[in-house]
Amino acid sequence: MSVDTHKETLGFQTEVRQLLDLVIHSLYSNKEIFLRELISNASDAADKLRFEALSDDGLYEGQGELRIWVSFDKDTRTVTVKDNGIGMSRQEVMDNIGTIAKSGTRQFFEALTGDQARDSQLIGQFGVGFYSSFIVADKVTVMTRRAGVGAEHGVRWESNGEGEYTIETMERPERGTEVVLHLRQGEDGFLDGYRLRAIIRKFSDHISLPILMAREEVGDEPEGEKEEGKNEDGASEESETVNKATALWSRTKNDISEEEYREFYKHVGHDFTAPLAWTHNKVEGKLEYTSLLYVPAHASFDIWDRSQRHGIKLYVRRVFIMDDAEQLMPPYLRFVRGVVDSSDLPLNISREILQQNRQIDAMRSGSVKKVLGLLEHLAKEETEKYTTFWSEFGRVLKEGVIDDVSNQERIAKLLRFASTHNATDDQDVSLTDYVSRMAEGQDKIYYIVADSHAAASSSPHLEIFRDKGIEVLLMSDGVDEWVVNHLTEFEGKALQ
Repeated sequence: MSVDTHKETLGFQTEVRQLLDLVIHSLYSNKEIFLRELISNASDAADKLRFEALSDDGLYEGQGELRIWVSFDKDTRTVTVKDNGIGMSRQEVMDNIGTIAKSGTRQFFEALTGDQARDSQLIGQFGVGFYSSFIVADKVTVMTRRAGVGAEHGVRWESNGEGEYTIETMERPERGTEVVLHLRQGEDGFLDGYRLRAIIRKFSDHISLPILMAREEVGDEPEGEKEEGKNEDGASEESETVNKATALWSRTKNDISEEEYREFYKHVGHDFTAPLAWTHNKVEGKLEYTSLLYVPAHASFDIWDRSQRHGIKLYVRRVFIMDDAEQLMPPYLRFVRGVVDSSDLPLNISREILQQNRQIDAMRSGSVKKVLGLLEHLAKEETEKYTTFWSEFGRVLKEGVIDDVSNQERIAKLLRFASTHNATDDQDVSLTDYVSRMAEGQDKIYYIVADSHAAASSSPHLEIFRDKGIEVLLMSDGVDEWVVNHLTEFEGKALQ
């Protein structure tokens, strides 16, 4: 049947143009990440299909084996990433590619500094996904069809990344999305099966879907697992699975290298930099779940927005359920990224049900304890890392004194302050340190709160304490006044 193509040429949203320019110029030295980002998107599309198919099995269209294909063509100088996930409608293509609808966009652009290294971190946190294609391509073509609609509702999108894109309806029998990158001059190094495999194994080995490539002979033996597939013309073709294709968190710790943990963080945390630390745990008993939780090395640009959650993905028996499951982590740990996979929750659980579910409460409590335990380990055994953590997230952690009364004592031991004991504004004094140095007969922990460290350290109120050789904590973070109102004592010593 003929399809009314309804072809349009539209302009990118201003923010998309800015982001494209940033991506091309700030990430050029890290160009391999385009493949990681496209594979990550394809994996997310499969997760979404699995989730929607829980209530409508017809979305699989008789093809329940989910896959990602990566291919290249030296003649046309293209690299293609294809999936048979959820796909997109015409409106979804316009919303997801032509505009940036996510909250925090304004804060992101305000946070940019012009420093390439710093800005590339921010770009990674914001999530460039699809736009990273333009690092290596001067034209990108997307062909997609949403699961569950007719072949006549396929969509073709194309752009050179310079301000406009075309979008039209097309006939597309297969569901899912195909992204074709027309490489820039000088990028022919990506037209190499060995290099593409190496990138996939480096960045995307943890993806739980099989990532397939046409099998290439290496000496006398093929590499990878073989799968019988079909060429577009219907001829038989052997493919191989390039990655391990198992959910990384479901594997035993001994089977996972540090590099694999780091690369999985970059996928789940949408970050270009390695994490500061992580904790991987399997809980068995009345409640069974696995958690893999990361502490990033850098605060996100919107860290001060308590309503923003990027962190925890919830799975049930390795089926993706939702992003940003805020019920699994309290606001003062909103910087934590990772995965929680339950063996007990129903697959059709909703955000509303999560709010009043005892299993979720237990998983949240357990996950919080694991994160606090990780921070305690850093504070005691890896002090340089804890110093980094505190400089990035210390003010956020202080909110826990107010938010989480049940863990207040543990959190209090993790707090760090500036003090008259040191001549600097470094926040490196713990309450335990302070108590250990208390003068004989001293029964209170003294502090002063001011708008700045300079104002606190020059306060005339300090003179009497200096004369008596008594240390005073110098507090100047906006949250400190709230902290001392809620933390009235530590180890039996009143704060005053």
